[in-house]
Amino acid sequence: MSLSGRTVLQVIPHLSAGGAERTTIEVAEALKAAGARAIVASVGGRLEGELTRPGGELVRIDNLATKNPLAIYSNATVLSKIISQYKVDLVHARSRAPAWSALWAARRMKKPFVTTYHGVYNARSSAKRLYNSVMARGDAVIANSDYTATHVRQQHPDAADRVITIHRGVDIKRFTPEAVLPQRRAALAKAWRLPEDVAERNETIILLPARMTGWKGHREAIAAAARLKTRKTPAWRMIFAGDPQGRDAYMNELAQLIAQHGLDDRIAMVGHCDDMPAAFALADIVIAPSNEPEAFGRVAAEAGAMAVPVIGSTIGAQGEIIVDGQTGFVVPPMNPPALADAIGNLLERGPEGHRQMGEAAQARVREKFTTAALQEATLAVYERLMGRPS
Repeated sequence: MSLSGRTVLQVIPHLSAGGAERTTIEVAEALKAAGARAIVASVGGRLEGELTRPGGELVRIDNLATKNPLAIYSNATVLSKIISQYKVDLVHARSRAPAWSALWAARRMKKPFVTTYHGVYNARSSAKRLYNSVMARGDAVIANSDYTATHVRQQHPDAADRVITIHRGVDIKRFTPEAVLPQRRAALAKAWRLPEDVAERNETIILLPARMTGWKGHREAIAAAARLKTRKTPAWRMIFAGDPQGRDAYMNELAQLIAQHGLDDRIAMVGHCDDMPAAFALADIVIAPSNEPEAFGRVAAEAGAMAVPVIGSTIGAQGEIIVDGQTGFVVPPMNPPALADAIGNLLERGPEGHRQMGEAAQARVREKFTTAALQEATLAVYERLMGRPS
C-alpha cells in the first residue's frame, strides 16, 4: 500500500540534540517525501526548524516530558484529541513517559502503535520494569541495533516476535569527505590549534568525540596515551571533543591525569564541537572506548562514513558497525593496554594504512547504516501495520 494521504503521529519529549530526536526528523522527512502527513507531538526544542522546514508539523504539549502519573494520564486525552483532529492513522512513540500516554491514546482510538528503543533501559526493581515495559507494547517494537533487540527480547519475552532491528542511519550526504569544504576544516583546525593543511601536519590526529562523562572512556584513553608515549611510534596528538555538561570535577580529574602522565603537549580537551563532519575530516584515527555498552554506536558509524578507521569497545553494538581488523578494531572495555596496542597498530600502518581501512569502513556504512535505509525500513513497518484491519 502507499502512504500517500496517510498521517503519522510521532511522540517524543523534546526536539533537542540527540539520536532519537534526529531520527524523528528523518522519518518525518521520509513521510513527507512519500506524500504522507508528518505530525510530531513534543515539548519542542532547537531542532524545531529542521522538522518544519521539509513540511513536518509540531504539535506542542508543554508537559509531555513529565513522569508525573496524573500528567501522563491527562496527556493521553490530549493525544486522543490530536489523533481525532488530524485524522492520525498510526502513532509512534520514542520515549517511555510519553509512550504511556501515546499507548493509551492509540488503543482508545484503535490506531496501530509503534515504539522505538533508542537505548537500553535498566530495570532494578519491578516498578521500573513495569515503567520500561511500555516500550515493548507496540504492535511493532523497533530496536536501533541487534544488541538492543537482544536486550528487549531478554527483558520482555512476550514481545519477541514483534521486535525488528532498524539500525540508526547516517546522513551520508552530510557525513562524506567531499561535503566538508576547506574553510570548515580550517576554522576547526584553528580552534583546535592544529595546522589547517593536512600536508603540513607531521603528527597523527587521534580523536575521541563524546560528551565528557566517565563511561565514554577518557580515563582509559589517557592511560593508553601514557603507554604510547613510551613507545617508538609516529608522532601523534589526541583530541577530546565533547561538552562537559557541567561536570567540572570530572574535567579537573582528567586535567590532573593528563598532567600526571606528562601528556599536556599530547592531549587537548577542546570542548563541544558543532561541526562533527569537519572534526572527522581532521582526524586520522577515531577512538570510542566506551566502558558501558553503546546501544548503537553513532561515533563509529559517522566516522566510518567519513572514511576514518575507528577503535571501539567489544561490548554493546559497536561491533555491528566495526569489522575488527578490517574497518577498525574493537577492544575490551576498561583495558588501556589493549587500547594502546590497537592505536599503536594503526599508527604503524601510516597514512596509506589509515586510508585503506577508512575506505573499507566507508563502504560498510554506505551499504548498511544510512539514513535512507532507516527511512525505508521504518516506512515499511508503517505500511504493514496500516494495512491490517483495525
